[in-house]
Amino acid sequence: MKTVIMAGGRGTRIASVASDIPKPMIPIDGMPVLERELYCLRDQGFTDIILTVGYMSRVIMDYFGDGSARSAVTGEPFGVSIEYFVEETPLGNAGALLCLKDRLTEDFLLLNGDVIFDIDFNRMVKYHREKKAAATLFTHPNDHPYDSGLIIADSQGAVQAWLTKEDKRPRYYKNRVNAGLHVISPSVLETVILTQKVDLDRQLLKPLAGTGKMFCYDSSEYVRDMGTPERFWSVTENFRAGRVAARNLRNLQKAVFLDRDGTINQYVGFLRNIDDFELIEGVADAIRKINASGYLAIVVTNQPVIARGEVSLEELDEIHNKMETLLGLQGAYLDGIYFCPHHPHAGYEGEVKELKIDCDCRKPKPGMLLKAAENFHIDLRNSWMVGDSESDIRAGINAGCQTALIAGDKQACSGNSDYGQGVTVESLAQFVDEILL
Repeated sequence: MKTVIMAGGRGTRIASVASDIPKPMIPIDGMPVLERELYCLRDQGFTDIILTVGYMSRVIMDYFGDGSARSAVTGEPFGVSIEYFVEETPLGNAGALLCLKDRLTEDFLLLNGDVIFDIDFNRMVKYHREKKAAATLFTHPNDHPYDSGLIIADSQGAVQAWLTKEDKRPRYYKNRVNAGLHVISPSVLETVILTQKVDLDRQLLKPLAGTGKMFCYDSSEYVRDMGTPERFWSVTENFRAGRVAARNLRNLQKAVFLDRDGTINQYVGFLRNIDDFELIEGVADAIRKINASGYLAIVVTNQPVIARGEVSLEELDEIHNKMETLLGLQGAYLDGIYFCPHHPHAGYEGEVKELKIDCDCRKPKPGMLLKAAENFHIDLRNSWMVGDSESDIRAGINAGCQTALIAGDKQACSGNSDYGQGVTVESLAQFVDEILL
């Protein structure tokens, strides 16, 4: 499979860090960003590379050559085969693709050349092919969704809407942001474009929203633009700390599984009305610290109100959108949300009979945790289940996790509620500050 890397950026916003070299050649911990990208690709078998270059193109071409040269940093061969497309005049961030379409006759990876990442591309390509997609976007949550473009998708991952920063957005939304990594099928390049400059997002990809041909590949793996001085230094710190490589899903992950009601939001009994959803004070800060720690933050929640016919799946989705929106406004995000819609006891007016079953996902059974572990390649033994009830603790124990009970007050913390939990705390904030970190 070919990989096209768009490496023509000038990097005006990051000029204070390095103004005499093209943006993809700015070093992260002593090695150019683009070189780090090539090694990530090479080590997974993606060695057929096309670089589209423009600003100071000779710097890139002289450094990498045809890919058989040796790195000035490591002294080892790059180990890839590189072709170049040189933009003599600016063609926009996708104009080169249309010029290359005769060479892109099969699915190909399309990446930005100024992004630090370490992801399992084979996993992403497999997903693209399973979906029979024309385009697949690598999407993830970030800590500033309120000023990022958003991708709205259905339950199968098909993109329904692509909202730029300028577009009006819903009041509540899922924290899902396009990271600038794509798998593209040749059919996308058949789009008729009459302008010389071509915008990848607005002219090629965004029109696929709502067609059932473009899908989200949601992942917790590390992808970060280093296009501003602040992001550059943050990425550099993360790389040196080992956080970049650690998030590749080929590696075992560790997670903090979180109950919802009474752990993240105020407990009001069965939550049926979105207006009753309020974050517990200090929760956003605690989840933000989990995000920074290297642990995944994953919600696992029993929602019997679905089986009882009291809340629809659409209403539950909107409640969870509110949760993600409120957290995002405070710089925190969730890597995943799992819910059990079942309830084994019949006899409720309006109940959904097919959901009135004894399932494997309703806590204290560990089904949701096991499913998340499969999806995110999680090491359950080095993960935590945190919740405020016996069923949370039993689910964590049954999954093989460490467990923490949120008792809610100092009297309860004295140990009156013993469900076999490893630790007892007053709040999620206390767990993060005193136990996790």
